[in-house]
Amino acid sequence: MVFSIPGVIFDEQVFSDMAIQHRSGIGIIVLLLLSGWYNTLCASDSLQVHQLLNRIAAQQVRTSGKFAAGMFPSYREYDKHRNHFKDDDNAFYTGLVVFTLRQLRPHLPPADQLLCDTIISRAAPVYARFRNTKGRNTYNFWQTDPPTVFPNGGWLNWMNKTHTLPDDMDDTAIVLMAMDAPDSVVQQVHALMQGYTNNGKKKVKNTLKAYKHIAAYSTWFGKRMPIDFDVCVLSNVLYMVQQRQLAFTAADSASLQLIQEVVKSREYMLHPSFVAPHYSRSSIILYHLSRLMQLRTLPLLEPYKQQLIADAQLIFAQSDNLVDKIILSTALMRWGVQPPVTAMQTDVPVTALVENSDFVFFIANMTSMLPNPFKQWMGSTGLGRFFYYAPAYNNVLLLEYLVWRKRVNSE
Repeated sequence: MVFSIPGVIFDEQVFSDMAIQHRSGIGIIVLLLLSGWYNTLCASDSLQVHQLLNRIAAQQVRTSGKFAAGMFPSYREYDKHRNHFKDDDNAFYTGLVVFTLRQLRPHLPPADQLLCDTIISRAAPVYARFRNTKGRNTYNFWQTDPPTVFPNGGWLNWMNKTHTLPDDMDDTAIVLMAMDAPDSVVQQVHALMQGYTNNGKKKVKNTLKAYKHIAAYSTWFGKRMPIDFDVCVLSNVLYMVQQRQLAFTAADSASLQLIQEVVKSREYMLHPSFVAPHYSRSSIILYHLSRLMQLRTLPLLEPYKQQLIADAQLIFAQSDNLVDKIILSTALMRWGVQPPVTAMQTDVPVTALVENSDFVFFIANMTSMLPNPFKQWMGSTGLGRFFYYAPAYNNVLLLEYLVWRKRVNSE
């Protein structure tokens, strides 16, 4: 399928064939005006959104094989073996696709809402594969029965039984929101989360000194795992808490305090991989913060909104990555600011650019849990670092931008 708007060609192409060639040179043929796409074609907004949503639906697995039916394929790439991709069967990206579609659904026309419902229902059976095996309503990045570490990882799969990861708060929050879990389940999990914080018995060792006293949530549910702080994870957890209108606990308040301290000091710009080791980049931190702040006004963060806007505009101006510009544009619109106009020239179809694996949303970093200063030393080597990609989620990020663009233009 090929569809287009002036100067922008959308062309069907599978990620696995394209990914190996994603670092090839880019010629100058087509002028792409990111912020002006739909200003000139307001009448065709719904058509373009509908076509992109159909593309996302087509990327959902229908028959179990390398990936279970209902999932969206994702891939990992080792830092020391670039351009070599492994299929990675995880809950994270399928959960993110569905969670985001649930957010966008109210702003879509009826026909597209039905298509969203179809995608959401097809994904529903998938989550059980990642649920805690003891019946707890927490979720793992990888499947839990049988347990798997680095799917299709060769010798890494020797660790499937001996070094399985514990469930984590990020995947748990994302999956619970994706599946629209009952309030009683979310409340139960929220109560459980209170036992996994930076408390007096177990202290965080792998963050900056200024944050070591803050009793925020750890990323992991595992009792034997080191305490781990990630502001993107905390943003997702607090989004769930606020979405379900749960009463703030001491750990919720401490987690928001940690986010405030990171924003106040601008560590999200200075040391993004320290304050968000599993996401690692400033643009993605800003994207998460904007989503959290857009849901409900947070007095602790509101004084820094103009600073966050300025930093988003700065990164936007410096970036040459299309998907970075897309998520920064979405962040700016969430903060009530029109994104800047940019010109990109390329001979590559836009969907190929959007699905291009140069954009990394999530990173698995084995060194992230090491105490300082080993975390910094080892992290800089790239050892144990894996980059994760999901073409369907990149398309969802584009869809999200287009829906926001339409909302802003209609106001």
